[in-house]
Amino acid sequence: MYTVKEAAHMTGLTEHAVRFYTDKGLVPSVQRDEHNNRLFDAEAINWLLGVKCLKASGMPIKAIKAYVDLCLQGEATIPQRYALMMKHKEAALARLEEAKRHAAHLEEKVALYQTILEGRSPDTTNPANWDRIRHMHGDVFYSPSAEDRLAAVRS
Repeated sequence: MYTVKEAAHMTGLTEHAVRFYTDKGLVPSVQRDEHNNRLFDAEAINWLLGVKCLKASGMPIKAIKAYVDLCLQGEATIPQRYALMMKHKEAALARLEEAKRHAAHLEEKVALYQTILEGRSPDTTNPANWDRIRHMHGDVFYSPSAEDRLAAVRS
């Protein structure tokens, strides 16, 4: 049997993570001694390593708990575990696409800042300047002015 400190060392997790995962019910085979200290056998270490693997994929704790619960039900749940993994994969791919869009937007912003720094463009990044420079890019970058929005609300 291993202590929290030993389990952390064996798995590469922090002691805090080991305690957190056990408290969330992600290590079903964890045991307790007479002082209520957590004790880990080889199976519990395997659960910790499994949780670590799923967490490294970005899986949220709630989904990991669902996965653990399915595993405890046995091989009959392989289709459900597969579905859980596919759902997680699809969510990860959606986040990746969103991150790509963010990166592309930031590339445009960096290029814009470069032109501003080089003196080839006025500062169009500061909302305090937008009413003054609306004529430059109003159709693309800027929403209606505060006055235009107020007039639209009143009409």
